[in-house]
Amino acid sequence: MRKAFAALAVLLMLVVMAEFFFAASGAFGIATDDAAYRPHHALGYVTFLLPVLMVIVAVPARIPGRLIGSTALVAGLTAGQVVIAKVAGAIGDTGDGTVGGLVFGLHALNGLALLAVVVTVARRAWTLSRSAAPAGRTGTGEHAQPSGQVAEPAAPVS
Repeated sequence: MRKAFAALAVLLMLVVMAEFFFAASGAFGIATDDAAYRPHHALGYVTFLLPVLMVIVAVPARIPGRLIGSTALVAGLTAGQVVIAKVAGAIGDTGDGTVGGLVFGLHALNGLALLAVVVTVARRAWTLSRSAAPAGRTGTGEHAQPSGQVAEPAAPVS
């Protein structure tokens, strides 16, 4: 299950990188209308749903809580992307330096934060999948004992 989580994390990283590609091709392509951004918008749904799926996979895989939280943060940042775009559109995003255009600049900054979190999640997930405990071990975490052995008690404090 940890390997599946790591594979999904790498896929998520590739999806977010593709998001940047499609955003740039929409912005700097020949046509700069809404149709130019359709691939970027469509992939945005995947960018939201994939971390949700990863959280579901993470629970039975006993992924550490902090990594699950970081994965959920990706979905939150993706939802933030939609909010930023809607607010900028409501204010009036004409692309000529108006307030709407400045607010829409937050979309790019939030996208960079999203990419940073995704890269961290992928790196940590890959490391975790490579260092999974052998089958003969019980429990998870760094203090897990081999099956059948009991941890030594702490030394008494005098």
